[in-house]
Amino acid sequence: MSLLRQRSADLGSLLPTRLGKKSTSVAVTASSAFKHSAVWASIRLRADLMSSMPIDVFRRVPGEKVDFEVEKPKVLITPSSHGDGQPMDISEWMYSTQSDLDKLGNTFGLIVERDQLGLPSQIDPLPAEQVTVVVKKGRIDHYRVGGTRYETAEIWHERQFTSAGSHVGMSPVAYAAASIGGALSAQQFALDWFSNGAVPGAILKNTGKKLDRAETAQAKALFLASVSIGEPFVTGMDWEYSMLQAKASESEFIKEMEFSISDIARFFGVPGDMIDAPISGSAVTYANVTQRNLQLLIMNLGPAVMRRERALSRLTPEPRKVKLNTDAILRMDPEARQRVFKLQIDSRTLAPSEARALNNYAPFTPEQLQEFDLFRGAEPELSAAEEAKQIAEVIQKIYLGVGTVISEEEARLILKDAGLNINPSSSIGATP
Repeated sequence: MSLLRQRSADLGSLLPTRLGKKSTSVAVTASSAFKHSAVWASIRLRADLMSSMPIDVFRRVPGEKVDFEVEKPKVLITPSSHGDGQPMDISEWMYSTQSDLDKLGNTFGLIVERDQLGLPSQIDPLPAEQVTVVVKKGRIDHYRVGGTRYETAEIWHERQFTSAGSHVGMSPVAYAAASIGGALSAQQFALDWFSNGAVPGAILKNTGKKLDRAETAQAKALFLASVSIGEPFVTGMDWEYSMLQAKASESEFIKEMEFSISDIARFFGVPGDMIDAPISGSAVTYANVTQRNLQLLIMNLGPAVMRRERALSRLTPEPRKVKLNTDAILRMDPEARQRVFKLQIDSRTLAPSEARALNNYAPFTPEQLQEFDLFRGAEPELSAAEEAKQIAEVIQKIYLGVGTVISEEEARLILKDAGLNINPSSSIGATP
């Protein structure tokens, strides 16, 4: 993919092999990189999590400090279609576009429909490898997709890993090519070795006589012609073949692959343990899964979530904005979830009816509330002595407050609410 050239061109090899020399290096491209399990696991993890977050649309009412949820536009429900009767829902669309963002730093879509407000209502994802961004005088002039020109208003373009002065995002694969190439080369070496397509360094020695250059070249050619197609090398007397020990960097390709998995995980912004990367030395231990997922959300996915929210907000009219519900990846076990609900209810930050709604329960019926009263039992009635004691305590507190904290009229009203019709000026004047 050529993103900033005037003419279309393929991305080609990020780490081309050197022609004319024997080498175990492998050319790394955006497609071949997926052959490495760590690359696939990293991109899959990020795209899976991003696509599983519910999308909500909120609107800020003037004068209010609370955002109210509003109906989502069609483009945030079924943004595209594979054909008649084959809609592409938002989760699939988010997975595809996030995969391109993490793999190539860019995602493109063709805007084929707009709503009455002129906002995109259908966006068909485009293969990013086939898109060319044409820049003139420091601004994007147009796009080319498979040789067809499209104006900037016809293309949906999101960027990731941008740098100053660049109109496109950077590809992590390009920057990780050196590390990925090492692992792929190790894999290729193993495949070649077990299929007899590659032989470690060796010595082919004639023990009978000393050869000149022409004879050496001829013997070498005959030998290579035989081993290159997997056949045994047959020659006359006086030849001795000794296989040498493979170089450490080749024979220990498993260790190289273990190192590269952690390296690739850092390039793609995922914790190594999340993709089953071998971990040596010290490791962080989390109290529970929720804490682990919270660290993943804050340190790895948080910035990407914010960028996608702002980009998707362009699909809604002002003053609406899009929010990705990150609680989807912070799911707790049932016991911890109920503890949180109880804490919120006790602190008056969540109503019991709201907690039931979050658990997908209907509101309590009058009959259910009566069951709770029967289960707990009726409130015990106070004895005459206990009731008299409570009344005396109320009168004493009122007496101490009259003239300093409350007025006589306020004291009279308090006593009346308590069931005592007493005139404070005549009854509350002596020592209690």
